[in-house]
Amino acid sequence: MGPPEPRQLFEEIYLAHYPAVSGYIARRTDSPDDTADVISETFTTAWRRLADIPSGEEAKLWLYGVARRILANHYRAESRRSALAVRLRADLTRWAHSVVERETDAAREAFARLSDDDRELLSLVGWEGLNTAEIAKVLGCSGGAARLRLHRARKRLAAELAAADLDLNRYGSRAVALAKESS
Repeated sequence: MGPPEPRQLFEEIYLAHYPAVSGYIARRTDSPDDTADVISETFTTAWRRLADIPSGEEAKLWLYGVARRILANHYRAESRRSALAVRLRADLTRWAHSVVERETDAAREAFARLSDDDRELLSLVGWEGLNTAEIAKVLGCSGGAARLRLHRARKRLAAELAAADLDLNRYGSRAVALAKESS
Protein backbone atom coordinates (compact mmCIF):
# COMPACT_ATOMS: atom_id res chain seq x y z
CA MET A 1 0.00 0.00 0.00
CA GLY A 2 1.46 3.39 -1.08
CA PRO A 3 1.32 6.78 0.54
CA PRO A 4 -2.12 8.22 1.25
CA GLU A 5 -3.83 10.37 -1.32
CA PRO A 6 -3.20 14.15 -0.85
CA ARG A 7 -6.80 14.81 0.16
CA GLN A 8 -6.79 12.00 2.71
CA LEU A 9 -3.42 13.13 4.13
CA PHE A 10 -4.66 16.71 4.44
CA GLU A 11 -7.86 15.59 6.17
CA GLU A 12 -5.85 13.51 8.66
CA ILE A 13 -3.56 16.48 9.44
CA TYR A 14 -6.50 18.85 9.65
CA LEU A 15 -8.56 16.64 11.99
CA ALA A 16 -5.58 15.80 14.19
CA HIS A 17 -4.27 19.36 14.61
CA TYR A 18 -7.18 21.74 14.03
CA PRO A 19 -8.08 22.08 17.74
CA ALA A 20 -4.50 22.89 18.77
CA VAL A 21 -3.84 25.23 15.84
CA SER A 22 -7.14 27.06 16.21
CA GLY A 23 -6.50 27.52 19.94
CA TYR A 24 -3.00 28.81 19.23
CA ILE A 25 -4.38 31.35 16.77
CA ALA A 26 -7.44 32.35 18.85
CA ARG A 27 -5.20 33.27 21.80
CA ARG A 28 -3.24 35.61 19.55
CA THR A 29 -6.02 37.43 17.73
CA ASP A 30 -8.50 40.05 18.85
CA SER A 31 -11.60 39.08 16.93
CA PRO A 32 -13.33 35.91 15.76
CA ASP A 33 -13.10 37.18 12.17
CA ASP A 34 -9.32 37.55 12.43
CA THR A 35 -9.09 34.11 14.02
CA ALA A 36 -11.09 32.54 11.20
CA ASP A 37 -9.00 34.34 8.55
CA VAL A 38 -5.69 33.20 10.03
CA ILE A 39 -6.90 29.61 10.54
CA SER A 40 -8.11 29.51 6.96
CA GLU A 41 -4.86 30.88 5.61
CA THR A 42 -2.82 28.48 7.76
CA PHE A 43 -4.61 25.42 6.45
CA THR A 44 -4.61 26.79 2.89
CA THR A 45 -0.82 27.02 3.16
CA ALA A 46 -0.76 23.46 4.57
CA TRP A 47 -2.72 22.24 1.55
CA ARG A 48 -0.40 24.00 -0.90
CA ARG A 49 2.72 22.73 0.86
CA LEU A 50 1.39 19.31 1.82
CA ALA A 51 4.62 17.61 0.76
CA ASP A 52 6.62 19.80 3.20
CA ILE A 53 4.58 18.89 6.29
CA PRO A 54 6.44 16.49 8.57
CA SER A 55 4.61 13.48 9.98
CA GLY A 56 3.24 12.91 13.47
CA GLU A 57 3.48 15.57 16.18
CA GLU A 58 6.03 17.47 14.11
CA ALA A 59 3.13 18.44 11.83
CA LYS A 60 1.55 20.44 14.66
CA LEU A 61 4.79 22.34 15.25
CA TRP A 62 5.10 23.00 11.53
CA LEU A 63 1.51 24.35 11.49
CA TYR A 64 2.30 26.57 14.51
CA GLY A 65 5.24 28.00 12.56
CA VAL A 66 3.02 28.70 9.55
CA ALA A 67 0.36 30.27 11.78
CA ARG A 68 3.01 32.40 13.49
CA ARG A 69 4.21 33.83 10.17
CA ILE A 70 0.66 34.43 8.98
CA LEU A 71 -0.14 36.21 12.26
CA ALA A 72 2.94 38.41 11.81
CA ASN A 73 1.82 39.32 8.29
CA HIS A 74 -1.70 39.94 9.58
CA TYR A 75 -0.45 42.33 12.29
CA ARG A 76 1.79 44.18 9.83
CA ALA A 77 -1.10 44.60 7.40
CA GLU A 78 -3.39 45.72 10.23
CA SER A 79 -0.79 48.21 11.39
CA ARG A 80 -0.45 49.60 7.85
CA ARG A 81 -4.23 49.84 7.50
CA SER A 82 -4.52 51.63 10.84
CA ALA A 83 -1.74 54.06 9.95
CA LEU A 84 -3.36 54.71 6.58
CA ALA A 85 -6.77 55.26 8.21
CA VAL A 86 -5.24 57.75 10.67
CA ARG A 87 -3.45 59.57 7.84
CA LEU A 88 -6.58 59.66 5.67
CA ARG A 89 -8.69 60.89 8.58
CA ALA A 90 -6.20 63.69 9.25
CA ASP A 91 -6.04 64.63 5.56
CA LEU A 92 -9.82 64.61 5.18
CA THR A 93 -10.26 66.64 8.37
CA ARG A 94 -7.69 69.17 7.20
CA TRP A 95 -9.27 69.33 3.73
CA ALA A 96 -12.85 69.59 5.04
CA HIS A 97 -11.80 72.22 7.56
CA SER A 98 -10.06 74.30 4.92
CA VAL A 99 -13.10 74.10 2.59
CA VAL A 100 -15.47 75.06 5.40
CA GLU A 101 -13.09 77.77 6.55
CA ARG A 102 -12.82 79.23 3.03
CA GLU A 103 -16.59 79.15 2.57
CA THR A 104 -17.17 80.63 6.01
CA ASP A 105 -14.67 83.41 5.33
CA ALA A 106 -16.26 84.09 1.94
CA ALA A 107 -19.74 84.14 3.49
CA ARG A 108 -18.56 86.54 6.21
CA GLU A 109 -17.00 88.79 3.58
CA ALA A 110 -20.20 88.72 1.51
CA PHE A 111 -22.19 89.64 4.63
CA ALA A 112 -19.71 92.44 5.47
CA ARG A 113 -20.13 93.96 1.97
CA LEU A 114 -23.82 94.59 2.66
CA SER A 115 -25.02 97.92 3.97
CA ASP A 116 -25.40 98.39 7.71
CA ASP A 117 -29.19 98.33 7.32
CA ASP A 118 -29.14 95.04 5.37
CA ARG A 119 -26.80 93.44 7.91
CA GLU A 120 -29.04 94.57 10.77
CA LEU A 121 -32.16 93.17 9.10
CA LEU A 122 -30.55 89.83 8.36
CA SER A 123 -29.05 89.67 11.86
CA LEU A 124 -32.46 90.26 13.43
CA VAL A 125 -33.78 87.26 11.51
CA GLY A 126 -30.75 84.96 11.65
CA TRP A 127 -29.26 85.69 15.04
CA GLU A 128 -32.18 87.03 17.06
CA GLY A 129 -34.78 84.76 15.43
CA LEU A 130 -37.32 87.58 14.96
CA ASN A 131 -40.20 87.33 12.53
CA THR A 132 -41.27 90.13 10.18
CA ALA A 133 -43.82 91.64 12.61
CA GLU A 134 -41.20 91.76 15.38
CA ILE A 135 -38.63 93.30 13.02
CA ALA A 136 -41.20 95.96 12.06
CA LYS A 137 -41.55 96.90 15.73
CA VAL A 138 -37.77 97.04 16.24
CA LEU A 139 -37.33 99.21 13.13
CA GLY A 140 -40.42 101.32 13.77
CA CYS A 141 -41.99 100.62 10.38
CA SER A 142 -44.99 98.76 8.99
CA GLY A 143 -44.99 94.97 8.56
CA GLY A 144 -45.15 95.39 4.79
CA ALA A 145 -42.12 97.69 4.77
CA ALA A 146 -40.15 95.28 7.00
CA ARG A 147 -41.06 92.36 4.72
CA LEU A 148 -39.97 94.29 1.61
CA ARG A 149 -36.69 95.46 3.19
CA LEU A 150 -35.94 91.93 4.35
CA HIS A 151 -36.67 90.50 0.91
CA ARG A 152 -34.31 93.02 -0.71
CA ALA A 153 -31.60 92.41 1.91
CA ARG A 154 -31.81 88.65 1.31
CA LYS A 155 -31.61 89.24 -2.42
CA ARG A 156 -28.49 91.38 -2.05
CA LEU A 157 -26.89 88.80 0.25
CA ALA A 158 -27.67 86.01 -2.23
CA ALA A 159 -26.06 88.08 -5.00
CA GLU A 160 -22.95 88.63 -2.86
CA LEU A 161 -22.76 84.91 -2.05
CA ALA A 162 -23.15 84.02 -5.72
CA ALA A 163 -20.44 86.52 -6.64
CA ALA A 164 -18.16 84.83 -4.10
CA ASP A 165 -18.73 81.58 -6.05
CA LEU A 166 -20.16 79.79 -3.01
CA ASP A 167 -22.41 76.77 -3.15
CA LEU A 168 -25.69 78.52 -2.47
CA ASN A 169 -27.40 75.19 -1.83
CA ARG A 170 -25.61 75.16 1.53
CA TYR A 171 -27.58 78.28 2.42
CA GLY A 172 -30.92 76.88 1.36
CA SER A 173 -33.11 76.83 -1.74
CA ARG A 174 -34.28 80.35 -0.94
CA ALA A 175 -30.71 81.68 -1.39
CA VAL A 176 -30.53 79.99 -4.80
CA ALA A 177 -33.87 81.47 -5.87
CA LEU A 178 -32.91 84.94 -4.60
CA ALA A 179 -29.57 84.80 -6.39
CA LYS A 180 -31.33 83.93 -9.65
CA GLU A 181 -33.77 86.80 -9.10
CA SER A 182 -30.96 89.28 -8.55
CA SER A 183 -29.08 88.24 -11.71
